[in-house]
Amino acid sequence: MDPLHALAQAIGLARIWWDAGGRQHIVSDASLATIATALGYPAGSPAEISDSLAQVAREQSEPPAMLVVDAGVATPLPSSLASAEITLADGTVQRLDTSGWTLPAIHEPGYYPVTINGRALTLAVAPPSCPQVEGRIWGPAVQIPALRSATSQPFGAFGELAEAVRLFAERGADTVAINPVHALFAGSGEGFSPYSPSSRLYLNTAMGDPALVGLTPLSTSYPHLIDTLIDWESALPHRLEQLRTLFDSLDAETKTRIARDNEPFGEGLRRQALYDALDCHLRAKHGRGWQNWPKRYHDPDGKAATLFAKENKREVEFHLFAQWLARESLAVVQAQAKASGMKVGLLADLAVGVHTGGADSWSMRGQLLQGLTIGAPPDPLGPRGQNWMLSSFSPKGLARSGYAGWIATIRAALSTAGALRIDHAFGLARLWVVPEGEPSSAGAYLSYPFENLVRLAALEAHLAGALIVAEDLGTMPGGFGPAIAARGMLGMRVLWFERAKDDGFIGPADYDAQSVAMTGTHDTPTVAGWWSGRDLEWAEKLGRLPEDATPQEAALRRDWDRGLLWATLTHNAAPRPPADEPDTVVTAALQHIGCTPSSLAIAPLEDLLAECEQPNLPGTITEHPNWRRRLGAPLSDLLDEPDTAQRVATLDEARKAVSRIGSAG
Repeated sequence: MDPLHALAQAIGLARIWWDAGGRQHIVSDASLATIATALGYPAGSPAEISDSLAQVAREQSEPPAMLVVDAGVATPLPSSLASAEITLADGTVQRLDTSGWTLPAIHEPGYYPVTINGRALTLAVAPPSCPQVEGRIWGPAVQIPALRSATSQPFGAFGELAEAVRLFAERGADTVAINPVHALFAGSGEGFSPYSPSSRLYLNTAMGDPALVGLTPLSTSYPHLIDTLIDWESALPHRLEQLRTLFDSLDAETKTRIARDNEPFGEGLRRQALYDALDCHLRAKHGRGWQNWPKRYHDPDGKAATLFAKENKREVEFHLFAQWLARESLAVVQAQAKASGMKVGLLADLAVGVHTGGADSWSMRGQLLQGLTIGAPPDPLGPRGQNWMLSSFSPKGLARSGYAGWIATIRAALSTAGALRIDHAFGLARLWVVPEGEPSSAGAYLSYPFENLVRLAALEAHLAGALIVAEDLGTMPGGFGPAIAARGMLGMRVLWFERAKDDGFIGPADYDAQSVAMTGTHDTPTVAGWWSGRDLEWAEKLGRLPEDATPQEAALRRDWDRGLLWATLTHNAAPRPPADEPDTVVTAALQHIGCTPSSLAIAPLEDLLAECEQPNLPGTITEHPNWRRRLGAPLSDLLDEPDTAQRVATLDEARKAVSRIGSAG
């Protein structure tokens, strides 16, 4: 085998891959060499490749920092730990055959410090399955910033979420799915996508609500920021200043309370606060991202960063306060959800990666990819491929750290939620990695320790008593579906993608029981938008129609698909509504997912309200108002409207009927 190809294989880089249409693609040698070098295995010359192959061999012989095993199963020890030698009477040293040595079964899931052959490591024992939920439940998926209450705010935050939870609990919901609430760049009006966070370990401080934790509510005296679209560029800096004003007013008792509550989060939280303080201090002059800072600040433990923290103690304390406020107010929302009778409460969302210049990249540099970004090859959602300009964990960093970052990330997300959706869960098995600054076409698939990552997610879910939803839309890696199903994770079954071999839509009974049935996601058209062709209007406007389709052909195809959908939703029992009258179709779609045997049914709030516009249009940044849309009125008023109330009741009644049938069976 060619040495470069052998190196690629050894470090998990796939030279050959197949697209969604089954077509084979071969990654160029230039891309393989560039990616291998970025992963820490220089491949610019035959000598470098030879040295890197030797490096791989050394790494594979090193004892692991963590062993991840299944509860109740004896585990063969890796060769790096199963070692023994014997000295014979004549002084000869012989190596014993230890290939059959196993670790005895441990039945209780958890983390255990162990010493094997003098090596100290952690043993992670995973449960057979993630927790499950009784019955067939439902909930809305809400974009928190889109929410409105009777109080005028420029965007929805955790206070509005608390009201949404209460309103939906009263209407029979057992969960509320939310967009990611990870930390963004504090007070920055740019880069406000919830899927491009600075850190997945900490929270978006703009979401905190002081009224939820007994502090003075935020002022509402800024009607100039209230609009149908969120003016993030003005609203986020304004919110940061509001939080500073609140911080300045805190009394000594409250400050003591904050310090006490923050203490268990240790050095990691302090690093996040230090990053935010540095970012706010340096951003105006140097731009966003730690790589643009003066080099003396690149090391979180360096003299310059340490001195900055000392000289700007109050600023760091402010950001510690802001994180406390967000964390504690979100915890109140989850507590209220459970107190209201919800079986799950919040269903949090874990973004697939982090901004390359954000806090996680700065503070966990040895665990994350460097010089590479992640994305996707061409697929139905992105025909030209996607470069998300994000970083994620590196396989080498995961192994060396004993999966510390992954465990902390899952644990942080579940600390204030009853369930977690893992965005682009295929990334647990492989990620499409792209040399920084290159197009997606220059990328390749990088394999990950799938079995261990799934086991650890299941273990954290077990410890938290939480559900796990694995977003499994797109080109599925081999073996992925059976593996997550065996571990009790729920896959996603979205109406638009559940098609039969004849291209029609499948019936409710054909949905998997171990799944989440959905009318759509934030990335797909709403039911009303699809039926009316609003998504086609956007596609034509932005030049995103398939290259071989004219607008007229796309419209004809959609009309045919309307017939297929309506036949499935109603079994031909009623006349098909015209394209400009989607309300009946929306109700039928909600009934459809409600009648599935799926454990969980999720309807985006936009579908419950029969809205035509979707929150996000994949592959766009400024061309479409992504993550800016707001509700037209307070949520309480909208849910009381007769048509909306009927749609919500339809979904609730369908779920209750399915649960009764399941119980009787």
